[in-house]
Amino acid sequence: QVQLVESGGGLVQTGVSLRLSCAASGRTFSSYRMGWFRQAPGKERDFVAAITSSGGITYYADSVRGRFTISRDNAKNTVYLQMNSLKPEDTAVYYCAGSAHFCSEYRCYANENEYVTWGQGTQVTVSS
Repeated sequence: QVQLVESGGGLVQTGVSLRLSCAASGRTFSSYRMGWFRQAPGKERDFVAAITSSGGITYYADSVRGRFTISRDNAKNTVYLQMNSLKPEDTAVYYCAGSAHFCSEYRCYANENEYVTWGQGTQVTVSS
């Protein structure tokens, strides 16, 4: 089982960009489907984006589609979340998650219960 460590969070102003990284340990990262989730203060953790193990298919929450891009580099054991045009409502702790269990359905990518490995999270704060 891989271990995940997020980085790249910070305090930024509205409209700027930020790229989050999630580095994975272990030799089986390329078999993991990966996702990004976020949790704002006082709210539940929500789906943000996900990507298949090969990187060929991506999924996005409606709230970030067109602004965020998920990608991965299996040679570097890393998944990224490029966040553009950030808004104050994007403020949250961002978590990456992974699972090696095969599933081709959208629910497996958007449901946090379908992931078995989680990072510790990285804080993103967008000021207005």
